[in-house]
Amino acid sequence: MSNALKCLSPIDGEVFAERPVMATQSVRGAVARARAAQKKWAAKPLDERVALVLAGVEALGAMGDEVVVELAHMMGRPVRYGGEFGGVKERADYMAGIAADALAPIVTEDSAGFERRIEREPHGVVFVIAPWNYPYLTAINTVAPALIAGNAVMIKHATQTLLAGERMVRAFVGAGVPEDLFQNVFLDHQTTETLIEERAFDFINFTGSVAGGRSIERAAAGTFTPLGLELGGKDPGYVMDDADLDWAVDVLMDAALFNSGQCCCGIERIYVAESLFDEFVEKATAWASKLKLGNPLDPETTIGPMANKRFAETVRGQVADALSKGARGLVDPSLFPADDGGAYLAPQILVDVTHDMEVMREESFGPVVGIMSVRDDEEALALMNDCKYGLTASLWTQDSARAARVGREIETGTVFMNRADYLDPSLCWTGCKETGRGGALSVIGFHNLTRPKSYHLRKTK
Repeated sequence: MSNALKCLSPIDGEVFAERPVMATQSVRGAVARARAAQKKWAAKPLDERVALVLAGVEALGAMGDEVVVELAHMMGRPVRYGGEFGGVKERADYMAGIAADALAPIVTEDSAGFERRIEREPHGVVFVIAPWNYPYLTAINTVAPALIAGNAVMIKHATQTLLAGERMVRAFVGAGVPEDLFQNVFLDHQTTETLIEERAFDFINFTGSVAGGRSIERAAAGTFTPLGLELGGKDPGYVMDDADLDWAVDVLMDAALFNSGQCCCGIERIYVAESLFDEFVEKATAWASKLKLGNPLDPETTIGPMANKRFAETVRGQVADALSKGARGLVDPSLFPADDGGAYLAPQILVDVTHDMEVMREESFGPVVGIMSVRDDEEALALMNDCKYGLTASLWTQDSARAARVGREIETGTVFMNRADYLDPSLCWTGCKETGRGGALSVIGFHNLTRPKSYHLRKTK
């Protein structure tokens, strides 16, 4: 198949799925159909839109057995963990539940002389560019509220999870969402940039790399198309001297290594109070050493291959750089015979690390975490903020006032206490610095997927 997108499975490096790239003119026609369908969709009562979106989510959930196996083939997540439907449903249900209040007009006057109000107007055609690491969870953050708010949606998934958008659209359209309203497109980078430059879309949401975000900003320059960008991360955890140590180890190590470390808000660096450092490191090493690396189709596998061998090469390079500068790896590689030097990569914990090492500065997005000892909150804050990213930070303490005080000083989008690697749909999912801009979910998510429109109506009688 010429000019095709090919998903190479990390299981064996073979082509798992292949789809032809759509011609630019064909996509222009698809966008025109979406724009026409959007007007009719926006005119439907809100409760009808909500019901159809939730029916689409349920239909997607009914495909769970197929989705789980597809994800294992496409990006390597072990089948033992199931799919993403639990989180997809949680987020969609929450956004459906707050829609009426979030989208309600703000009435400033309703008198005999005037009606004055601000209404929320859908943007029109929303373009969702979804990533491969959580292809359904990340996409639903925008797809569900965008449709509920009255927009049309065009979705483009990463080549690594080529079938995810196709499956989402099949589920939603099968549940009654108009087929022109929600469409999946297979695009290469050049076609995508051309369409953005032409202002084909009225809002663009992208989750992916910093480089990808920059490309989208350049393509959109001068079009005034609003953007939502969730880009890189290097999320820290800080274990304070009064933390529940066992709970901190269990959650932080899961947050660092689940999905082979390929999580947007996964923990990539940990700072531990001096009094707890040795015990934390010992327990963390034991935790990681019990993982089983292997074929994700094997139900015994707890950590699968990285989605692509080039991603694993990046992590190996960071680890090698750190070791050459004096860091120590604590996880015995011989415990993971499946590490093949390719996509299958053993987890690693590094100590004696510094911020002169790439592994503590640059996004790893893989199964490695560096752990440093800190004297106090001041030192921990300086290290947590010594980073060009800002998505989440995880604080571990029994003192919520202390966590709030420290949290206010962290340059980040979300502060967790005694939790990590979670997206709360009632809160705005956002970031700062090179992590991007905009915000998904919560009331603010609805506001970003609509625009304000003011009405000043003077009555003459």
